[in-house]
Amino acid sequence: MVRWTTSDIPPQNGKAAVVTGTGGIGYETAIALARAKARVTIAGRNAGKGEAAAERIRKAVPGAEISFELVDLADLASIAEFGKRLRARQKGLDLLVNNAAVMTPPQREQTSYGFELQFGTNHLGHFALTAALLPLLLKGHRARVVSVSSIAARSGTINFADLQSTRSYAPMTAYAQSKLANLMFAFELQRRSVAENWGLTSVAAHPGISRTDLLYNGAGRTSTAGRVRTSLWFLFQPAEQGALPSLFAATSPSAQAGGYYGPDRFWETRGYPGVAVPPEQALDREVAEQLWAVSAQLTGSQFQNNLIAARSN
Repeated sequence: MVRWTTSDIPPQNGKAAVVTGTGGIGYETAIALARAKARVTIAGRNAGKGEAAAERIRKAVPGAEISFELVDLADLASIAEFGKRLRARQKGLDLLVNNAAVMTPPQREQTSYGFELQFGTNHLGHFALTAALLPLLLKGHRARVVSVSSIAARSGTINFADLQSTRSYAPMTAYAQSKLANLMFAFELQRRSVAENWGLTSVAAHPGISRTDLLYNGAGRTSTAGRVRTSLWFLFQPAEQGALPSLFAATSPSAQAGGYYGPDRFWETRGYPGVAVPPEQALDREVAEQLWAVSAQLTGSQFQNNLIAARSN
């Protein structure tokens, strides 16, 4: 693959996009889409940071169609309200980038619904969000859903016996499980779209190792991981470089439905977008189907009901 950059993004004129996460990879994804003339909604749980990010994009990209919407991916009610607002405001949605994440809080934290914070936010939150926005996506033009995973998924397993890490909590183990779940969700969403003729394209991506505040926000600046991020900053590629695989998956005509993309150098840790190698466990269809069923039960998300409702309108 050639060295694909933001200059290769096709015109996105008139396309409606939602990107979760207001900093790091999310911000870089949103500003690149805005430069390509997409109508971008950047969504996050912190109104101050979100409005500031949107304002930065407006100043950097004159004429940008950018707005901020409040959504807390750890809160199913917040996700439902966000979906309701967008469905009332928009006729369709062409692109959803499921990007926002929580990474390795040192002690086990949980959402108000009792989900382990990383699994509840990174996977279950985006599962519920995709279901909530499905009626809009089905009315979009060749709509795509991009799920942002991580190279941490390589060490992940879906532990159905302790899905919420209540018996034993290890920060990176829980994070790896959540990012493996993101990847398996992307693959299963594509399989279901094909099998049930949804007309939706699902693609996965990962940013390699990038300079964002994800570690600082989770493990903390004084943690071992945080100190490594600070002192060895040169090992982490810039966030705008880390966003390229997500942008390739979101916009390139060459991105394959059900594909997986990441940096192309040094074991996928840095570089330009290339085909990523999914870990073997991500290809287990039986586990993916079980994960989907459990996720639907835990979140109350009804993809099939939303599909029927969208097609009846």
